[in-house]
Amino acid sequence: MSNDFLSDLMASISERGRGLLWRTPAPERRSGDVGDLIALCDALLSGRGEASGTAIARQILDGYRALDNDGRVGFFEALARNYGPDADRLTKALDAWRDAPDGADAADLHFASEPRRQELFRRLNRAHGATHQLVSMRADLLDLRTGRKDLATLDRDLVHLLSSWFNRGFLVLRRIDWSTPAIVLEKVIRYEAVHEIRGWNDLRRRIDPVDRRCYAFFHPALNDEPLIFVEVALTEAIPDAIAPLLDADRPPIAIDRTRTAVFYSISNCQRGLAGISFGNFLIKQVVEELRRELPKLENFVTLSPVPGFMDWLTSATDLPVTDEERALLAILDQPDWINDAATAQQMRAVIEPLAAYYFLKAKTPRGLPIDSVARFHLGNGARLERIDWQGDLSPKGLRESAGVMVNYLYRLDDIEKNHEAFANQGEIAASSAVKKLLKGESRRRLDLRLGSG
Repeated sequence: MSNDFLSDLMASISERGRGLLWRTPAPERRSGDVGDLIALCDALLSGRGEASGTAIARQILDGYRALDNDGRVGFFEALARNYGPDADRLTKALDAWRDAPDGADAADLHFASEPRRQELFRRLNRAHGATHQLVSMRADLLDLRTGRKDLATLDRDLVHLLSSWFNRGFLVLRRIDWSTPAIVLEKVIRYEAVHEIRGWNDLRRRIDPVDRRCYAFFHPALNDEPLIFVEVALTEAIPDAIAPLLDADRPPIAIDRTRTAVFYSISNCQRGLAGISFGNFLIKQVVEELRRELPKLENFVTLSPVPGFMDWLTSATDLPVTDEERALLAILDQPDWINDAATAQQMRAVIEPLAAYYFLKAKTPRGLPIDSVARFHLGNGARLERIDWQGDLSPKGLRESAGVMVNYLYRLDDIEKNHEAFANQGEIAASSAVKKLLKGESRRRLDLRLGSG
């Protein structure tokens, strides 16, 4: 009720502001092109009235939405070029700081250095429904700024504000089940990014049975728009393949027999919030929810894809393999290799040690694991528990990861220790089974060097 009341109130203020605005022939009435929108932006920043400001903000957002891609690029260019810090104010603040540096002068310098576009975005956000539109605007910016360094500062400013507006303290965790409004369920189907949901029946199999859960974060300013959601399977043991979890004919497991919670799909829903992390908070809060509901649960694990593994196998120039093994890997793009038992066995002997090497040794220029999913879970304090050969034999799984999946284990007593070791020293927490695979790879590489000598 309170959200509806506030929404109605803001809409009423905006409408009253429009009435005031239309009584004057000021330039802020125009909204036909980029130049008109910039004039409106100037008017919004120079004004002080709440009602008229809200109405101008609505005009700017509506005018932006009517622009084509070229117009939006022009609008972004103008914001990046013309709405930086106030140079005169910043110079005065710098001079004052140099003359007599103290806390007050430091605060003045901080505020003087803020780009004017940040205040512009804050004032735009006063319009009814503006938060969602600004998130969409940032999604446009991500799509249009490719190769445009001049727009990087604009993106940084938007991220700074969105990070504050979508602070964890504002997020609400909700369980998604079959009684959830259809408008939200439709978006779960649409936003699922890991394992495609094929219609309503498939969705119901994932959220309705007694051994299935789905949770999402929502924000009060985005009605019925999930920010991120996680799908959970309750099982007896840690699974090593996705197909049995998604099998349409599988019998549900009695809840008193479940001992493992499996996070098998995590999907971000809002492209405009890319780079603003919610997943670590989501998993940890869902773990707490499940522990309260089901105290007999012992294991909290993922069954995760390895989306970049196939690219690495087929393109890395320093792959630790023999010529014969490289020739074997060359047939990975043939979809029927998996159906030949002898070939699959040969492939397993090569790929499993390479997967251990991929996770534990292959690094980005910044010294981080090259796998984005690994960076996420290891950064959350999870342990790389197991490499699952033939974990995903779907066309997508074979195409992206040669069928490999992995389990990351969230052991609550070790999460903080693992996180600190990864964040500060780059140490990767891994089980003895994974490390054993890597040792086997190291011995094999030594044999290769000795043999070649």
